[in-house]
Amino acid sequence: MSHAEDHEGTRRDFLYYATAGAGVVATGAAVWPLVNQMNPSADVQALSSIRVPVDGVEPGTQITVKWLGKPVFIRRRTQNEIDAANAVDMSELPDSDARNANLLAGSPATDANRSLPAPEGSDSMAEEWLVMMGVCTHLGCVPLGDGAGDFGGWFCPCHGSHYDTAGRIRKGPAPENLPVPPAEFVDATTIKLG
Repeated sequence: MSHAEDHEGTRRDFLYYATAGAGVVATGAAVWPLVNQMNPSADVQALSSIRVPVDGVEPGTQITVKWLGKPVFIRRRTQNEIDAANAVDMSELPDSDARNANLLAGSPATDANRSLPAPEGSDSMAEEWLVMMGVCTHLGCVPLGDGAGDFGGWFCPCHGSHYDTAGRIRKGPAPENLPVPPAEFVDATTIKLG
């Protein structure tokens, strides 16, 4: 092999690597805008965390707020509603998972695991506050509240799912409890979602 042939092979290798490198850069430049468009928009990111004043919510009533484009039920339960939820035998539940984003996955669906802890220094009872996504886990309808259904909680009239006073599925086609979003009290009268 002569020196010229060895030099020619090195030049050919360089051209292959340079072409491949340029192809990778061009592909990355073409694909990046497509991938970047899947990121949440600035307005969605701004709403990823909201604060909800709850000082006007009386026991036995609820408010519905919109968070990330979905309804969230915030209910201040009465002692009777809490007692009814605590009286349920866990073996009767179709879904025994708390579905609470504030707890470890697989936590049992007890009433205490589904409710929001009372804020420090407030006059709220333990387990009084219930914060849940207001979307039926069957087909995404919005259940009716204020003691609707066979278990005094929420009822989805579209396909007949009944939820109890802790938002747990009790009867009907819905496969899961109403999920509890990330939520916490930031002071005695404000709940932060997200």
